[in-house]
Amino acid sequence: MIYPSIDKLLQHVDSKYRLVHIVAQRSNEIKDTGHLQMPQDSYVSAKNIGKALEEVEKDLIEIHKN
Repeated sequence: MIYPSIDKLLQHVDSKYRLVHIVAQRSNEIKDTGHLQMPQDSYVSAKNIGKALEEVEKDLIEIHKN
């Protein structure tokens, strides 16, 4: 099962497409800079994409609506 669940994530983002875009951007930022929003051992996921999803769930990424 994927953590966090898509249902929880869609409470923070208005569409699946926007979620994919935001998480892809944040994952690339993590890869390029190595900067994380939480301590390394706080993440459940080992991969950057999972870490970005967790950051969205915890409202650590500011999402602007059009």
